[in-house]
Amino acid sequence: MTIHNILEEQVISRVNELFEQVKSAKPSWFTCDCELCRMDAMCYVLNRMRPRYVLSGRGLTFHNAEDGLQLNADIDALAMEGIRLVSGAKRPYHDSYANKKVDVDDIHPSYNFPTFVGTVYDGSTFESLADVQISLMQQGKLVTMMDVTWSNPCKTVASTAGNYSFWVKPVDADEAGKSSVFSFTLKFEANGYDSISYSFDVPVISENRIRTEPNSVNAVKIKDMYLFPLEA
Repeated sequence: MTIHNILEEQVISRVNELFEQVKSAKPSWFTCDCELCRMDAMCYVLNRMRPRYVLSGRGLTFHNAEDGLQLNADIDALAMEGIRLVSGAKRPYHDSYANKKVDVDDIHPSYNFPTFVGTVYDGSTFESLADVQISLMQQGKLVTMMDVTWSNPCKTVASTAGNYSFWVKPVDADEAGKSSVFSFTLKFEANGYDSISYSFDVPVISENRIRTEPNSVNAVKIKDMYLFPLEA
């Protein structure tokens, strides 16, 4: 048994239905119905609704017995908001998204990396720092990310309070169950601040398939980094 947010299935299904309806109607504001735009709209809805977790068939029965008219109306309203927003504001990597993801059916021994997460602060004020360019390097070269939705270099923004994250593309292994240590270096650069670097090692045990979903529970937390203003 696993804990499941039953609302996910409902939202995914309804967003796909609405995309098809809007596509058929061909309004002037509708620009794209690709997988990325659909997923962005789904995330928009799910991030604004209270999750409904179930563990068993009994929980699903209770969910189905509830009055779904208001719930369906809420999903439809948020879905249309999301569809309009993603049609009007494409992500920077939108055009390069197609065919860039790891093949889900590609099953072979691989070293699957956890996500790397961290935070950057101003060393003089101890406040989170925006507009910091962070590069994840290996042997002097930028590391390839899982797909184009993960940027390397990435840049911190004010709305995320100095936080950043990386998810490295899996590396082929000879067989499952083998342990290896991978070395990485992070480079932090920002206008008006001294640049710094930080190196760290990550032990990884190979698995028999590629993981296609990030595991935030077992993320590697990089120590807090502090950038100091350049001396005048």
